Amino acid sequence: MGRKLWAMSISIQNVSRYFGEQAALMGVDLEVPAGQVLGLLGPNGAGKSTLMRLVTGYLPPSSGAVKVCGFDVVDSPLEAKRCVGYLPEHNPLHLEMYVREYLEYVAGTHQLKNIRDQVHRVIQVVGLTPEAHKEIGQLSKGYRQRVGLAQALIHDPQVLILDEPTSGLDPNQLTDIRELIRRIGEERTVILSTHVMQEVEAMCDRVVLIRKGEIVADESVKTLVQQTGGLEAAFKALTV
Repeated sequence: MGRKLWAMSISIQNVSRYFGEQAALMGVDLEVPAGQVLGLLGPNGAGKSTLMRLVTGYLPPSSGAVKVCGFDVVDSPLEAKRCVGYLPEHNPLHLEMYVREYLEYVAGTHQLKNIRDQVHRVIQVVGLTPEAHKEIGQLSKGYRQRVGLAQALIHDPQVLILDEPTSGLDPNQLTDIRELIRRIGEERTVILSTHVMQEVEAMCDRVVLIRKGEIVADESVKTLVQQTGGLEAAFKALTV
């Protein structure tokens, strides 16, 4: 597809983010290489969503630097944003639109060429082919999440940011979406936020635990499980 692959897709250096007097992130350092699925864990208000919004360019850092695919999100915002696909926690879909119609619309906002070909490609990638002729409002929650993933992938980004991507899915849908995200993560950098330990073990190579705006653990999933006896134990010990 002609993408330039960066060895280090995301570089976060000594980043802090304040909202007035309130510190959401303090002195965070994080490097995420290409082809890794990283899970963000932490209690509510820990700074997970703020960190993801910094990477997407939605928020600027108060201090420090955030680079995506070599582009600073402040100095080169358009170039950085082209590298990122984003699925927010509350998937903002146009329920009255048909699947193909919606994805063609999103592709147009990215000024893609060969829009129909790109839409056909991404529908196949996320397994939407059986439902592609329907209105989005007619789809199950699982297929709506696939549409959300499709819009995040339509411009072939190297970095994918997923905020609670499996929230509200039933067990069968969970299995399908987990497998899909894992497969997508073989070719891109994926950061996902979740409250569910099983999600991290099922999908992630690495886990970062955040507490009160600071990283308190950064390990491979396997290492952290071995050290603590399980992610749930690690979460309780490091985020209280």
